[in-house]
Amino acid sequence: MATDKELNDFLENVERRAFKQAVYAVRKDESALDIVQDAMIKLAEKYGDKPANELPMLFQRILQTTILDYFRREKVRNTWVSLFSGFSRNDGNDDDDFDILSSYEAEDGSAAESSADQVERAQTLRLIEEEVQKLPTRQREAFLMRYWQDMDVAETAEAMGCSEGSVKTHCSRATHALAAALKAKGITL
Repeated sequence: MATDKELNDFLENVERRAFKQAVYAVRKDESALDIVQDAMIKLAEKYGDKPANELPMLFQRILQTTILDYFRREKVRNTWVSLFSGFSRNDGNDDDDFDILSSYEAEDGSAAESSADQVERAQTLRLIEEEVQKLPTRQREAFLMRYWQDMDVAETAEAMGCSEGSVKTHCSRATHALAAALKAKGITL
Protein backbone atom coordinates (compact mmCIF):
# COMPACT_ATOMS: atom_id res chain seq x y z
CA MET A 1 0.00 0.00 0.00
CA ALA A 2 1.25 3.42 -0.95
CA THR A 3 1.53 5.95 1.83
CA ASP A 4 0.09 9.44 1.46
CA LYS A 5 3.64 10.77 0.93
CA GLU A 6 4.35 8.23 -1.81
CA LEU A 7 1.06 9.09 -3.52
CA ASN A 8 1.76 12.83 -3.28
CA ASP A 9 5.32 12.39 -4.57
CA PHE A 10 4.07 10.29 -7.47
CA LEU A 11 1.43 12.87 -8.43
CA GLU A 12 3.95 15.71 -8.24
CA ASN A 13 6.40 13.84 -10.48
CA VAL A 14 3.83 12.81 -13.07
CA GLU A 15 1.88 16.10 -13.24
CA ARG A 16 3.88 17.89 -15.98
CA ARG A 17 4.25 14.84 -18.19
CA ALA A 18 0.57 14.03 -17.87
CA PHE A 19 -0.36 17.62 -18.71
CA LYS A 20 1.79 17.57 -21.86
CA GLN A 21 0.32 14.22 -22.84
CA ALA A 22 -3.21 15.57 -22.42
CA VAL A 23 -2.39 18.79 -24.31
CA TYR A 24 -1.06 16.77 -27.24
CA ALA A 25 -4.25 14.72 -27.23
CA VAL A 26 -6.89 17.43 -26.87
CA ARG A 27 -4.99 20.54 -28.06
CA LYS A 28 -6.59 22.78 -25.42
CA ASP A 29 -4.68 23.81 -22.29
CA GLU A 30 -7.78 24.33 -20.14
CA SER A 31 -9.29 20.99 -21.09
CA ALA A 32 -5.96 19.22 -20.62
CA LEU A 33 -5.61 20.66 -17.13
CA ASP A 34 -9.12 19.48 -16.26
CA ILE A 35 -8.36 16.02 -17.60
CA VAL A 36 -5.16 15.69 -15.57
CA GLN A 37 -6.87 16.92 -12.42
CA ASP A 38 -9.74 14.48 -12.91
CA ALA A 39 -7.30 11.61 -13.46
CA MET A 40 -5.32 12.51 -10.34
CA ILE A 41 -8.47 12.70 -8.24
CA LYS A 42 -9.68 9.34 -9.54
CA LEU A 43 -6.32 7.75 -8.77
CA ALA A 44 -6.25 9.15 -5.24
CA GLU A 45 -9.87 8.26 -4.48
CA LYS A 46 -10.10 4.80 -6.00
CA TYR A 47 -6.55 3.45 -6.05
CA GLY A 48 -4.73 5.29 -3.28
CA ASP A 49 -4.55 2.03 -1.34
CA LYS A 50 -2.60 0.19 -4.08
CA PRO A 51 1.16 -0.44 -3.83
CA ALA A 52 3.38 2.44 -5.00
CA ASN A 53 4.87 0.39 -7.88
CA GLU A 54 1.37 -0.04 -9.42
CA LEU A 55 0.54 3.68 -9.42
CA PRO A 56 2.24 4.59 -12.76
CA MET A 57 0.35 1.92 -14.71
CA LEU A 58 -2.95 2.73 -13.02
CA PHE A 59 -2.51 6.46 -13.57
CA GLN A 60 -1.74 6.02 -17.28
CA ARG A 61 -4.83 3.89 -17.69
CA ILE A 62 -6.99 6.43 -15.85
CA LEU A 63 -5.49 9.31 -17.85
CA GLN A 64 -6.19 7.58 -21.17
CA THR A 65 -9.74 6.75 -20.12
CA THR A 66 -10.33 10.34 -19.02
CA ILE A 67 -9.06 11.62 -22.39
CA LEU A 68 -11.40 9.21 -24.19
CA ASP A 69 -14.29 10.38 -21.99
CA TYR A 70 -13.46 13.96 -22.97
CA PHE A 71 -13.70 13.10 -26.67
CA ARG A 72 -16.97 11.23 -26.12
CA ARG A 73 -18.48 14.24 -24.35
CA GLU A 74 -17.26 16.55 -27.11
CA LYS A 75 -18.79 14.30 -29.74
CA VAL A 76 -22.16 14.30 -27.98
CA ARG A 77 -21.99 18.05 -27.39
CA ASN A 78 -21.12 18.70 -31.04
CA THR A 79 -23.95 16.43 -32.17
CA TRP A 80 -26.48 18.44 -30.17
CA VAL A 81 -25.04 21.74 -31.36
CA SER A 82 -25.29 20.64 -34.98
CA LEU A 83 -28.85 19.36 -34.46
CA PHE A 84 -29.97 22.62 -32.88
CA SER A 85 -28.10 24.78 -35.37
CA GLY A 86 -31.03 24.23 -37.75
CA PHE A 87 -33.15 26.23 -35.34
CA SER A 88 -31.94 29.70 -36.04
CA ARG A 89 -33.42 33.04 -36.72
CA ASN A 90 -34.45 33.44 -40.31
CA ASP A 91 -34.57 37.22 -40.16
CA GLY A 92 -30.80 37.59 -40.50
CA ASN A 93 -30.49 39.06 -37.01
CA ASP A 94 -27.76 37.27 -35.02
CA ASP A 95 -29.21 38.23 -31.65
CA ASP A 96 -27.95 36.35 -28.60
CA ASP A 97 -31.45 36.47 -27.09
CA PHE A 98 -32.78 33.86 -29.54
CA ASP A 99 -34.78 31.20 -27.70
CA ILE A 100 -35.16 27.83 -29.40
CA LEU A 101 -38.34 27.04 -27.48
CA SER A 102 -40.11 30.08 -28.89
CA SER A 103 -39.60 28.73 -32.43
CA TYR A 104 -40.59 25.14 -31.63
CA GLU A 105 -43.97 23.90 -32.84
CA ALA A 106 -46.60 22.28 -30.64
CA GLU A 107 -46.99 18.48 -30.72
CA ASP A 108 -50.15 18.55 -32.82
CA GLY A 109 -48.17 20.18 -35.66
CA SER A 110 -49.80 23.59 -35.41
CA ALA A 111 -47.77 26.60 -34.49
CA ALA A 112 -47.89 27.28 -30.78
CA GLU A 113 -48.58 30.94 -31.46
CA SER A 114 -49.71 32.80 -34.56
CA SER A 115 -47.42 35.31 -36.21
CA ALA A 116 -49.69 38.18 -35.23
CA ASP A 117 -49.64 37.02 -31.61
CA GLN A 118 -45.85 36.76 -31.72
CA VAL A 119 -45.50 40.29 -33.08
CA GLU A 120 -47.95 41.67 -30.53
CA ARG A 121 -46.16 39.88 -27.69
CA ALA A 122 -42.76 41.14 -28.86
CA GLN A 123 -44.07 44.72 -29.04
CA THR A 124 -45.61 44.46 -25.57
CA LEU A 125 -42.38 43.08 -24.12
CA ARG A 126 -40.41 45.89 -25.75
CA LEU A 127 -42.76 48.49 -24.24
CA ILE A 128 -42.51 46.85 -20.81
CA GLU A 129 -38.71 46.86 -21.03
CA GLU A 130 -38.73 50.54 -21.99
CA GLU A 131 -40.95 51.40 -19.04
CA VAL A 132 -38.83 49.34 -16.65
CA GLN A 133 -35.79 51.32 -17.80
CA LYS A 134 -37.58 54.56 -16.92
CA LEU A 135 -38.13 53.50 -13.29
CA PRO A 136 -35.93 55.04 -10.59
CA THR A 137 -32.83 52.94 -9.96
CA ARG A 138 -33.84 51.39 -6.62
CA GLN A 139 -37.36 50.56 -7.84
CA ARG A 140 -35.95 49.02 -11.02
CA GLU A 141 -33.44 46.93 -9.04
CA ALA A 142 -36.09 45.68 -6.62
CA PHE A 143 -38.58 44.93 -9.41
CA LEU A 144 -36.08 43.01 -11.54
CA MET A 145 -34.70 40.99 -8.65
CA ARG A 146 -38.13 40.09 -7.30
CA TYR A 147 -40.12 39.44 -10.46
CA TRP A 148 -37.63 38.64 -13.20
CA GLN A 149 -34.97 36.83 -11.20
CA ASP A 150 -37.48 35.21 -8.80
CA MET A 151 -35.60 36.26 -5.68
CA ASP A 152 -37.57 36.39 -2.47
CA VAL A 153 -37.89 39.53 -0.34
CA ALA A 154 -35.06 38.56 2.03
CA GLU A 155 -32.63 37.77 -0.80
CA THR A 156 -33.49 41.00 -2.56
CA ALA A 157 -33.05 43.02 0.63
CA GLU A 158 -29.66 41.44 1.22
CA ALA A 159 -28.55 42.06 -2.37
CA MET A 160 -29.71 45.68 -2.28
CA GLY A 161 -28.39 46.34 1.21
CA CYS A 162 -31.71 47.55 2.61
CA SER A 163 -34.57 46.31 4.77
CA GLU A 164 -37.28 43.93 3.59
CA GLY A 165 -39.82 46.71 4.10
CA SER A 166 -37.88 48.93 1.69
CA VAL A 167 -37.88 46.14 -0.91
CA LYS A 168 -41.66 45.79 -0.60
CA THR A 169 -42.10 49.56 -0.92
CA HIS A 170 -39.84 49.78 -3.98
CA CYS A 171 -41.62 46.83 -5.62
CA SER A 172 -45.06 48.27 -4.89
CA ARG A 173 -44.13 51.66 -6.32
CA ALA A 174 -42.53 50.03 -9.36
CA THR A 175 -45.55 47.86 -10.16
CA HIS A 176 -47.95 50.79 -9.73
CA ALA A 177 -45.80 53.02 -11.96
CA LEU A 178 -45.50 50.30 -14.61
CA ALA A 179 -49.23 49.56 -14.53
CA ALA A 180 -50.06 53.25 -14.95
CA ALA A 181 -47.54 53.75 -17.77
CA LEU A 182 -48.71 50.67 -19.64
CA LYS A 183 -52.38 51.52 -19.15
CA ALA A 184 -51.68 54.95 -20.65
CA LYS A 185 -50.35 53.14 -23.74
CA GLY A 186 -53.42 50.91 -23.93
CA ILE A 187 -51.79 47.75 -22.58
CA THR A 188 -53.57 45.74 -19.95
CA LEU A 189 -51.98 42.60 -18.55
